[in-house]
Amino acid sequence: MVTLDKEVPVEEVRQVVSNVFVEDEGKVAYTSVIALGTASDKTVRISTNWKIKSNNPEVDDQAEDILYNTLKGAGLVSQENIEMFKNPDERQGGSIIESSKVGPTMAKTITRGAIISVILALIAIFLYILLRFRNVAFSVGSIVALAFDALIVIGFYSLLHHIVPWSLEVDQTFIGAILTVIGYSINDKVVVFDRIRENIGLYGKRDRKTLFNDSLNQTLARTINTSVTTLVVLLTIFFLGGDSIRSFSFAMILGVVFGTLSSIFIAAPTAYLTMSKKDRKESPAEETKLAK
Repeated sequence: MVTLDKEVPVEEVRQVVSNVFVEDEGKVAYTSVIALGTASDKTVRISTNWKIKSNNPEVDDQAEDILYNTLKGAGLVSQENIEMFKNPDERQGGSIIESSKVGPTMAKTITRGAIISVILALIAIFLYILLRFRNVAFSVGSIVALAFDALIVIGFYSLLHHIVPWSLEVDQTFIGAILTVIGYSINDKVVVFDRIRENIGLYGKRDRKTLFNDSLNQTLARTINTSVTTLVVLLTIFFLGGDSIRSFSFAMILGVVFGTLSSIFIAAPTAYLTMSKKDRKESPAEETKLAK
């Protein structure tokens, strides 16, 4: 966290420091700048993944030296030397208020925390669906579809890491994005399952495959309309919201698109296939029709 000598737009600070942290192989490390507070634009949080895997204690000092020289050269700080810049009590002229490093061990801890959070969320949703619908088939269908949604987001993050110009780091924002995707996606699946349960109560003797298909068709318009409306908002945030929220909105866009697809093509079909033969047996009229 750095306080500057004067109030400047965060975009200007981001432009100044975006290409200054260069790896040994010549690759530019990703650097993010986020404005903190609303009363002043003088305090920003600057983070970078420059030499994040290194355990060399001198890396922190090197990063602070680069940051000081860059901000000093751009006229954003006016401290006379690096020692005053590193002193949090010398805020007049700009200084580092707080600094921390996420090393390899901490990165593994965050990754493990993300995995545990997702697993616990899936278990809780499995139990919730089981209690609500009283049928394990709906729980299995939900979990398979939600696991697909989460893996899709993780896969895109891994595939596009260091390719797209915004951060795709595994951090608290990533964990929050995955859990939000799961929460949004399960809402759509519950709507579909509610319609299936309702139709089972109304048309108990109807062929289950036909009933599932009719239920999906009845909720299809609602599902698409809700997803499209949500996508309009997310795309607006993605393009106009700035770099600080772009990673989150990108994950949500993926979650909405593939969550909608999984509700239609994975959750309900999996629930049908998981049902016992007794639950999805053909009605007597349908069996007679098929025999003829």
